Amino acid sequence: MTAAARTERMSRVDTAWLRMDTAANLMMIVGVWLIEPRLTLTELRQRIEGSLLAYPRFGQKVVEDATGASWVTDAAFHINHHVTRSPLRPRSGEEPLAALKRHVAQLAATPLDPARPLWQFELVEHLDGQGSALISRIHHCIGDGIALTSVVLSMADGGKAPPPSSRDADPTDDGDWLSDTVITPMADLARKAIAMTGHGVGKGMEALSQPGSPMAGSLEVARMGLQLASDVAALALMADDSPTRLKGRATPGKRVAWGEPLALDAVKVVGKVLDASINDVLLSCVAGAIGDYLRDKGDDPAGKHIRAMVPVNLRPLDQAYKLGNHFGLVPLVLPIGIANPIERLVEVRAGMAALKGSYQPLLAFGILALSGLVVKPVQAAITDLFAKKATAVMTNVPGPRQPMTLCGRTIRQVMFWVPQSGDIGMGVSILSYAGGVQFGLITDARMCPDPEAIIERFAPEFDKLLWLALMAPWPGHDRH
Repeated sequence: MTAAARTERMSRVDTAWLRMDTAANLMMIVGVWLIEPRLTLTELRQRIEGSLLAYPRFGQKVVEDATGASWVTDAAFHINHHVTRSPLRPRSGEEPLAALKRHVAQLAATPLDPARPLWQFELVEHLDGQGSALISRIHHCIGDGIALTSVVLSMADGGKAPPPSSRDADPTDDGDWLSDTVITPMADLARKAIAMTGHGVGKGMEALSQPGSPMAGSLEVARMGLQLASDVAALALMADDSPTRLKGRATPGKRVAWGEPLALDAVKVVGKVLDASINDVLLSCVAGAIGDYLRDKGDDPAGKHIRAMVPVNLRPLDQAYKLGNHFGLVPLVLPIGIANPIERLVEVRAGMAALKGSYQPLLAFGILALSGLVVKPVQAAITDLFAKKATAVMTNVPGPRQPMTLCGRTIRQVMFWVPQSGDIGMGVSILSYAGGVQFGLITDARMCPDPEAIIERFAPEFDKLLWLALMAPWPGHDRH
């Protein structure tokens, strides 16, 4: 292998994520697969060697220097360092699933070994006498949620390996990508337009126009110019979030929770009847659950809104295997103070509509890219601007529609959590998989020591919308 192949310069944006680690918030994407029947460590290692390690990035460690960082092939790499067995140790009277959540929370607050490639899988071979749990931890500098979901799914039976040409290519040279995706659009206001689709926030922002496509005319140029100016002002003048117990100075301890999935078909029906997208329905449930949690704690959320920073994909999904971070951020307002489920849904829908056509994801990506060029204290000051304006990070990822298998075992449930930066103390994950859609939470142990109390409110909030949808007049049927 040549020296050029052994050492690659890390991209600006990936460098920004590498240096965003703090004692309170580690930049790891954490995931869990619940598998039945039991899986053995030997089988898992063999599968990962034949799938995940087809991506050269997973055999490279990070070496930092004064101006950034590089990917360097780890000459001492061994699969046993990265794929390990973890016995589950429930406390007296503790259910296995509760013990697993406690263990995942501990791992979410434990740094990866910086002397090795920044990823690790732990297998809990004996979860409940029938199945196993696979816990993954991958540093955000390796890739964003869309990219890592694509790559990790390649481990499943029938999973796709990366194209052969990508195995020796250098995916970290983001100079042209940064120029094409951020600098040029802002310079001529004609390179790309961004549009929000209804297929998942994480999936839904894509470039629609091609290089060199003619503009509709000077009115379109003016419209895009006004939109860009508006988005710059919105980011610069964004007010701080409403104060709640869910906001404060982050601490190292973590808690995680997830629940049983809702039927995706039922969510689609509710959205159709109430003239809302799937995302509108799910985000309204998130806002309702958080608001009800705060009321139960004795707080009054009336009139309050919290902001969630939502990752937005900025590259074609068929390019996700190239890894790296190619996403922007948009601030999504959650009306936690509206108790009426229909009124809350209407406001969420209006907020989502306001994001359509926004350049804020491109602006946020550009800010992250530029922050990767400056010294760490300056980067921290830049990225803290985002953290101070939000209470949560939220992501919505569409998973496989059919159940997956791993080494012949059924993957019964899939969950993951995105990291929180700065002093943000909550991460909300929405994932569709095998006909279901489920919510997961990771929280700061001091700000929210009982995230399961929020998780258990999602289904009741959805049931309210479901009952209202069932009572709504259906086309072709007269109430009388």
